[in-house]
Amino acid sequence: MTGGQVSVSKTPESDGGSSNVGLVSVVVPHFNDYENLDVCLSLLQEQSFPKERTEIVVADNGSSRGIDAVRRIVGGRGRVIDVAERGAGPARNAGVAASHGTVLAFIDSDCRPAADWIERGLAAMSRANVIGGRVEVDVRDPANPTGAEAFEKVFAFNFKRYIEEVGFSGSGNLFVRRKDFDRVGGFRSVVAEDVDWSRRAIAVGLRLVYADDVVVSHPARYDWDQLKNKWRRITAEAYAVACEKRYGRLLWFFRSWAILASPFAHSVTVLRSKKLMRMDQKAKAVAVLFRLRAWRFVETNRLLFSK
Repeated sequence: MTGGQVSVSKTPESDGGSSNVGLVSVVVPHFNDYENLDVCLSLLQEQSFPKERTEIVVADNGSSRGIDAVRRIVGGRGRVIDVAERGAGPARNAGVAASHGTVLAFIDSDCRPAADWIERGLAAMSRANVIGGRVEVDVRDPANPTGAEAFEKVFAFNFKRYIEEVGFSGSGNLFVRRKDFDRVGGFRSVVAEDVDWSRRAIAVGLRLVYADDVVVSHPARYDWDQLKNKWRRITAEAYAVACEKRYGRLLWFFRSWAILASPFAHSVTVLRSKKLMRMDQKAKAVAVLFRLRAWRFVETNRLLFSK
């Protein structure tokens, strides 16, 4: 098994284009992200795919202003459900359970879909069971990104590499038929749910493919604290997955040293990147690269030796 485009015996049946798809359910997990949710829903209303064949389910994960405040933001643009179990995975699962579409489209509340996102996602499903699309990284001031933004501009949300080299898709831009989702089962909590779900999908014989024209954008983390919090969560989820495997903790230890050494090679990636236009922007990204990888080395070993 190599990468996301896996050869399996099952060939996905063609949808024959979006005209043969009945109802599409767009599932949006949400927690305390009111402004981004409003923008995401507005863009979902402007999709080229017909509104009457689109169902939007916002799965709120106990936002601090209460469910009524979320309902006021959503208005008539979708349906809001209250999800008691914390985590994006359980929120997505509850959204699926409350939805009725034959195709499920997953997007996060802080993502901004292109106007043809649903249409392109459905078209791509004629060649795969599961589609992961492209995620573009937005920064507040493109002419002067912060160090965290510059780092994310180069390294964040590389769904093409995730799918074609590592074998998973992020769940912030994901299309799957309901019957195939039911075969795989829902997202698990605690672990890295999108990695875990994708690998279970491949294990049951589904084909995962990257589609470059299925596009959403996502804001970059703005400062060090936001970036560190993101990687604290990702590291904890990855450790939970590692511990389920034979010799997982030993492999985790060796991986920590690979993380510490990795900035030297990945600095070349920054310097060659066309996503940053000036050398001062690249210098910011390299500085954050070394700082983050050093922090991750400490964090991976903290998890290993504290349990």
